[in-house]
Amino acid sequence: MTGLTHFDETGAAHMVDVSGKAVTAREARAEGHVRMSPETLAAIRTGSAAKGDVIGVARLAGIMGAKRTADLIPLCHPLPLDRVAIDILPDDDLPGLRVRATVATTGRTGVEMEAMTAVSVACLTIYDMAKAIQKDMEIGAIRLLSKAGGKSGDWTAPGT
Repeated sequence: MTGLTHFDETGAAHMVDVSGKAVTAREARAEGHVRMSPETLAAIRTGSAAKGDVIGVARLAGIMGAKRTADLIPLCHPLPLDRVAIDILPDDDLPGLRVRATVATTGRTGVEMEAMTAVSVACLTIYDMAKAIQKDMEIGAIRLLSKAGGKSGDWTAPGT
């Protein structure tokens, strides 16, 4: 099981011990999208979706999702978050909405999972709020864009 930090020498899952790590500033950025018809995108832009402000509610849901990551992902450490920023932008070329999250903390472990959870929950909320208009929307391309801080240092996804 070498290289997989969430397993002990016998292969049993365990929470990684970060007590010996230094407290440092950590930041992670993630992105994803919800692909939809131009008509659905227009309804979201104009605020005519039956459930109201899709982008505003999805932004709030993404922030809440980041804060609850340790409740959703079994071996994640609960972290005090210093910053969660969610950007949701219409993209006519997709067509749909692009979602980006930036999460920061000062701690012993990174916030990559919090950033990706924020994007995932925001995308799911967009789907939930617009599904009455279109049921075949597609959520995709959720990925880590970058992480900064910690023992392993900074990392940026190729092509970003």
